[in-house]
Amino acid sequence: MQRRFRIGTRGSKLALIQAHMVADHVGRVLGLAADVACEIVTFKTQGDIEQVRNLSEIGGKGLFTFELEEALHNGGIDLAVHSMKDMPTVLPDGLVIDCILEREDPRDAFISTKGASLAELPRNAVVGTSSLRRGAQVLSKRPDVTIVPFRGNVETRLRKLADGVADATMLAMAGLVRMELEDRATAPLSPDEMLPAVAQGAIGVERRTSDDEAARILAHFHHAESGLRVAAERALLKVLDGSCRTPIAALAEISGKRMSLRAMILTPDGKEVIETSRDGLASDAVAMGVDAGGELKSRAGPHFFTSV
Repeated sequence: MQRRFRIGTRGSKLALIQAHMVADHVGRVLGLAADVACEIVTFKTQGDIEQVRNLSEIGGKGLFTFELEEALHNGGIDLAVHSMKDMPTVLPDGLVIDCILEREDPRDAFISTKGASLAELPRNAVVGTSSLRRGAQVLSKRPDVTIVPFRGNVETRLRKLADGVADATMLAMAGLVRMELEDRATAPLSPDEMLPAVAQGAIGVERRTSDDEAARILAHFHHAESGLRVAAERALLKVLDGSCRTPIAALAEISGKRMSLRAMILTPDGKEVIETSRDGLASDAVAMGVDAGGELKSRAGPHFFTSV
C-alpha cells in the first residue's frame, strides 16, 4: 500500500497555502492526487499564540518551529513545511531541510494610504512592524517615524492598518503573492530601500534524516538555485548567531554561474548600519556567506550584538 505522507504546518491561511503547495508536489511525484498522497496536520505554535509582544521578547524564531519538530521526532508527521525566514540556523539532531521550493519574490511590500513610499510618508508618521530588521531600516532613513508593534498573520496586520493603528506597514511580497493579495501592496520595496530578511520568500521542507523515502521524493522538487541562495544567507546568519533580537538583512541573487550577496546589520534604532557585499561562484554560496558574516562580525566589534 502506498504510504500517505503527513505534512505538518502552522494553521494560518498562508501556512496552509504553503503546505498544500508541498502536497501538490508530493502528489505529482507519486502520480496521485494531493489529498490521496498527503494529509495536512495543523499545529498552533507558541509564536502563533503570543500576539502582543515582539518575538525578540519571548524567545525568537524557534517559537514557530518547536511543536512541528517535536511531531517530526515522535512520528506524528513525516514532513514539516516552514517559511525559511522563521527557521533557526541550527536544526535539532535527526532532522534536516534539504528541499527548498522555488523562491518567490523576496522583497518587502510597503503598504499605506498616507504615502506612495516610505520617503513620502508625512513627518512623524506611525509605522507598524514587529520586525526589528524592518523597524531599524525605516529608522535609519526616517528617524522622525514612530515604530509601533504589529504582530499577527497577514490578514490581521492588514486589518490593523485599515483600523488606523498605524499609517503604514510592511509585509513580505511572497506572502501577498501566495495569498493573491499583491494588489494590496502600495509598492514593492527594492533591496536598496529595504534589504530583505534572510531567506525571505523561501519555503523549506523538513524531514527526519532517517526517512530515505521522504528524501527521495523531496529531491524531485528541490529547487537548486533557491537552495544555494538560501544557503548563502543562512550561512551568514549562522556566523552572526542571528536571531529575532538582531536586525540582520541579506539577499543572495544568482545570474548564470555567479552569485552576488548583500548583507547588513543594524542597531534597532537605525543609527548604526554596517554593510558588505560579495560576488563569486554560486557553487561557493556557503563560503561567501561565512566570509561576509565574518567581516560584519569583525567590523561590528564585540559590543555591537551585546548592546542589541
